Amino acid sequence: MCAMDYGMFIRSQYNMGDDMVARFGELMEQARLAEKLGFASLLKGSHYAGAPLQEFQQLPFLSRVMTECPSLRLVTGIVLLSLHKPLDIAEQLATIDVMSNGKLTFGAGLGYREVEFQGFGTTQSERVQRFEENLEAIVRLWTEDNVSMKGSHFTLDNVTTSMKPVQKPRPPIWIGANADGAVRRAATMSDTWFINPHQRMETIERQMDVYKRALDGAGKPFPDELPLMRELFVAPTRKEAEELARPYLEAKYKVYHQWGQDKAMPKDDANLNLDFDDLARDRFLFGSPNEVTEQIVRFNKTIGANHFILGIHWVSMPNNLVLDMMNIMAEQVFPQVEQAL
Repeated sequence: MCAMDYGMFIRSQYNMGDDMVARFGELMEQARLAEKLGFASLLKGSHYAGAPLQEFQQLPFLSRVMTECPSLRLVTGIVLLSLHKPLDIAEQLATIDVMSNGKLTFGAGLGYREVEFQGFGTTQSERVQRFEENLEAIVRLWTEDNVSMKGSHFTLDNVTTSMKPVQKPRPPIWIGANADGAVRRAATMSDTWFINPHQRMETIERQMDVYKRALDGAGKPFPDELPLMRELFVAPTRKEAEELARPYLEAKYKVYHQWGQDKAMPKDDANLNLDFDDLARDRFLFGSPNEVTEQIVRFNKTIGANHFILGIHWVSMPNNLVLDMMNIMAEQVFPQVEQAL
């Protein structure tokens, strides 16, 4: 296992009508503070046609972050791979890897929103086949000089990419997975399972058995790095955390429910339309610094998670709240976790 790392997940989602020029300046302030405080990575999510929200697109955003924060790992968290063509994604990401001097980690997943599939001219029923074909093609394009491959939606005829990644043989690949089948895919097709933020500990523990069996079946060892994303709200006291966080977390998860995120989750843990207390239970890193420390240590000892991806910002949350939480994590929680482990 590698040492404990922390990443900052930036959604960059804001209400319609918000001043996105001003918000972009705040997001860059958050990124620079993450680097200063010792965060290891910065992740940017990806959605299209995200009404009732607006947000920055993933690859341009990460490209700007690399110039602001040259020491941070840049994680695509995640590319909705079944929407795209492999030659385009392979060259875009290889370019980022070169420009950042080997800081790219490629996070990929299926996607679940009908508006996105329709907008890219594909369907939900095609998404698994397209994902697997695209991922295989990208790996080959990164590691082979002349690639010939015919997929359901592309043809590569003796193709050599315009750009190869700096990292050899290729950048790390994380697969984000909700359903059991996707967890098995993460075991067989990627370097590690990127554990999603929505499911409770009991679901993750059950799926960890699925993951380990799939690794064994593929003859692969348990990964050195196991990333886990969790929503985070930390404040001096739990009461203060509840008062400050409730409106932002409730609003975000109502949007997830509207978008159909529940439908992509296992049936035994597939309801995000819960009241706040039920939603937060065993799902978020939440409360005082001592409570958040205990929660991180529990996830590490129970499932082996050692790269915690922290979702610190929700829709239109004031920038000062985000900066305060980042400082509390670095000054109090990170040292306490290190001491506890």
